[in-house]
Amino acid sequence: MGTRDSQRLELLLEVGRLLSSKLELADLLATVLRLASRVVDAETASLLLLDETSQELYFDVALDMGEDASKVRLKLGQGIAGTVAQTRKAAIINEVRKDPRWSPQMDEKSGFTTSSILAVPLLLKGRLLGVVEAINKQGGAFDDSDRDAFEAFASQAAVAIDNAQLFASLKEEKFKLTTVFSQMHDGAVLTDSSGRVLLANDAARRLLGAELSDLAESLKGMTLTPPFAELLASDRPFQDFSAVRPEPVMLVMAGRMTRAPLAEQEGRLFVFSDDTEASRQERLKRSFLSLISHKLKTPLASVIGFSDILLGSMDPEKTPPMTYKAVKTINEQGAKVGELVDKLLHYTIVESPDAALDLHEVSLDEAVAEALNALKEKIFAKKARVDYRPAGLTLSADRTLFIEAVKNIVENAFKFDPKAAPAVGMRATAEEGWVALSVSDAGPGIPPEAHERVFSRFHQVEKDFTGQKEGMGLGLAFVKRVCELHGGRVELRSTLGEGTTVTLLLPLKRTA
Repeated sequence: MGTRDSQRLELLLEVGRLLSSKLELADLLATVLRLASRVVDAETASLLLLDETSQELYFDVALDMGEDASKVRLKLGQGIAGTVAQTRKAAIINEVRKDPRWSPQMDEKSGFTTSSILAVPLLLKGRLLGVVEAINKQGGAFDDSDRDAFEAFASQAAVAIDNAQLFASLKEEKFKLTTVFSQMHDGAVLTDSSGRVLLANDAARRLLGAELSDLAESLKGMTLTPPFAELLASDRPFQDFSAVRPEPVMLVMAGRMTRAPLAEQEGRLFVFSDDTEASRQERLKRSFLSLISHKLKTPLASVIGFSDILLGSMDPEKTPPMTYKAVKTINEQGAKVGELVDKLLHYTIVESPDAALDLHEVSLDEAVAEALNALKEKIFAKKARVDYRPAGLTLSADRTLFIEAVKNIVENAFKFDPKAAPAVGMRATAEEGWVALSVSDAGPGIPPEAHERVFSRFHQVEKDFTGQKEGMGLGLAFVKRVCELHGGRVELRSTLGEGTTVTLLLPLKRTA
């Protein structure tokens, strides 16, 4: 091995050590340029990186070539560097002014004189990162040994640049994550699979205390639903939870646990917020609704009862028409208000945190028949047709609540259908331990943006869309809550102009 080759080998080893020690991209690129000119005894060097979005080369660093170089962008195949990038092959041009690919534009802007170029692609596992150029060989012309040495240098540089770009990307993502994490109003805690805290934001520390090392320890004294151990052991992608501390000052937190893949194990991300005030207002609303509905029952019973007696004692032929009409209207409207109060009472019962089910084996066919029988006057008045095919299924349910839920979805089906004689279809199936009772109509349908809101209490679709209908918008909210109490759910499918299907999903078997 000659002296020149020996020196180059030592230089390449030094280059490797220097490049591997740098992770800051700007510092690394400047180092690459300084070393590039030394490796092949060039006057200066330039480095063009590939913009993967636009597929253009741009000068990230160009020694002694002025700021204008940074504004130049080359398409693949354009100029010497663009050709090298496109072909992915090194090029030696010892007389650049004779090469048609060379442009004097850069020299004119920078005042630098280019006479020869050695250009090599920066490749990593077949992926193009850019092009490195050695400019103006000192004391002669670039040759094959220069190319070989420069290609070896470019391989080392490509690895270092890729590592630095990855490091810069990770720093940026970490900054974004830290910024978002710290600015969140909700508390957020990342733990390992045992509950040991890995990361927590300021909001979490305000709620749980500054010393957050073990989340289970920080939640001591609180009643978690479900329990903390169950949250950690859950194999579901996410799970909602609540935490209540009654003493010394009431604190109610609501949140969600999400499984989070980490480098060596699967962690848990807990995001939660202080729900104390909302919980207090919710209790006040429930208490108010319950109080109002109970207070209305007694006077309504008097209004309906005495108007019934008056109507029964009146002879329509002998009673003045206005008197008879007035009493009849009082009786009818009182009955309607009474029905609304009953619905409100039913809703406050199932909304109570202490709501409990009276579970029994219930024949689905008998329960549906009872619900339809209770609605027969309304079905007749609307001239509706309800088609139910007996399914012969039995489920474990609270019979009273289940029948009320069925009444609500069937009544909704024909109440909101503007046709003179609406048709309602009911189907029941059993699959994989679930009973699915579907009620379908051919009404106007529900707009997509309202699909979630119709299950909120006191919500009705705009009257311009469905027409003004009697009711308080509690029907589907009641149905949803009944399903949840039974461990099931309610689903809604609706297409504008075609109709709506509401499906109750309840477990076939359930123990109290």
